[in-house]
Amino acid sequence: MFQSTKIFDGFSCCFRQWKASTTHCRFLHGYGVSFKVTFEGKLDDRNWVWDFGGMKRAKTLINGMQPKAWMDHMFDHTVIIADDDPELNSFLLMDEAKVIQVRIVPATGAEKFAEFIFHKLNNFVKDETNERVQVRSVEFMEHGKNTAIYSEKYV
Repeated sequence: MFQSTKIFDGFSCCFRQWKASTTHCRFLHGYGVSFKVTFEGKLDDRNWVWDFGGMKRAKTLINGMQPKAWMDHMFDHTVIIADDDPELNSFLLMDEAKVIQVRIVPATGAEKFAEFIFHKLNNFVKDETNERVQVRSVEFMEHGKNTAIYSEKYV
């Protein structure tokens, strides 16, 4: 198997980890975020694991959007809130007033974002390549200093 990596960057978003009651992370805070995706699989007829521009030309969609558009939708100038955040309705009111763009996910934080992106992209990549390629790992980076990596064992 071969591996290749691609970094997706230039996203600005904010979130809070409401369960972090003993730290300042419980407050809404923002970061410039990026993520590094490691692809793994067999080479195609061009000797590539993954076409680095493939997110722009993909036929497979993520939540009805081109993959790059999905990334922008989720992480560019957005407020990401956990679906169990007790203040979710307050954030939704601000979204309705067009003050913020809310994105709701199962959980927040670098580790959970890495896992969330992994599953979205892995399903997409497997479909797009007819199972020739899979996502090996996703490394989510907050402002380049803090990172979290998610991967799964493959059979």
